[in-house]
Amino acid sequence: MGAQLPQASSDDEMMPVSDINVTPFIDVILVLLIIFMIAAPLATVDIAVDLPASTATKQPRPDKPVFITLKADRSLAVGETPISRATLAASLASVTSSDHSKRLFVRADKTVPYGDVMTLMNDIRGAGYLKIALVGLESTGPQAAAGAPPSGGAQ
Repeated sequence: MGAQLPQASSDDEMMPVSDINVTPFIDVILVLLIIFMIAAPLATVDIAVDLPASTATKQPRPDKPVFITLKADRSLAVGETPISRATLAASLASVTSSDHSKRLFVRADKTVPYGDVMTLMNDIRGAGYLKIALVGLESTGPQAAAGAPPSGGAQ
């Protein structure tokens, strides 16, 4: 794309060009297009992972943690007491003395589908508890991946 300059007048003054120069704009758009074309495939994850084991550093445990356990048969327990999903909010209120700022620890069997764990976490949030921690097994490296039983702990 070129612009035609007006002919100089008799007094040799140049007239300003009033056309919009879109070349820098097109260059910026092309650079952004290339960046997004490279970054888009990196944003998708198609790798199967086993989430229950973690190598994160062990966090300090509170004096009296409240554990919510989702067993392999999809039954629930608060602490050591089995409960139904309908009584989850009332059980949490009685265990935490209705202190909604208390952190709750969710333990789930590794055979439980991820969607069921998310449903449980949504039920806990619906009961007014926003501080939720997931509990997993400590993994120290290749031994845990090979099937050696790692020690338990809150992550």
